[in-house]
Amino acid sequence: MFKLSEIKELIKLVDESSVQELEIENEGSRLSIRKPGKTEYVQAAAVQPQVIAAPQVQQPAAVVTEAAPQVDTTSHLHKIVSPMVGTFYRASSPEAGPFVSVGDKVVDKTTVCIIEAMKLMNELDADIKGEIVEVLVENGQLVEYGQPLFLVKPE
Repeated sequence: MFKLSEIKELIKLVDESSVQELEIENEGSRLSIRKPGKTEYVQAAAVQPQVIAAPQVQQPAAVVTEAAPQVDTTSHLHKIVSPMVGTFYRASSPEAGPFVSVGDKVVDKTTVCIIEAMKLMNELDADIKGEIVEVLVENGQLVEYGQPLFLVKPE
């Protein structure tokens, strides 16, 4: 008989791996874990045969369309990035208000958030004078080294 904790651990391992199905038999008990199958749809276009009656028949010229170039609307904005891997917090405690919000003015010594890494709370200061335009991550979200956290319009 399998223990509930063992079953939970096996489900977690299968979910985190590329294994699609796992079957185990132990002391007369059988456990089968399967990931839900994903259905892929492939649409094939039918090819119509072309018959050219005479050499004077001309095929229409191919029309080439170009996609509009992507315009980076944030290139003039400064990005405050995470200096480490950790957990992002907008406030000093769950009851406190956020350090900064969209529209707030900051200077280079303004604390904008806390990054928790290995049980240490690291305050992150704005490294520029300007206005917070966008907060790019959610409170409590894991962040990576170099990940943009805020967009600031420099003064």
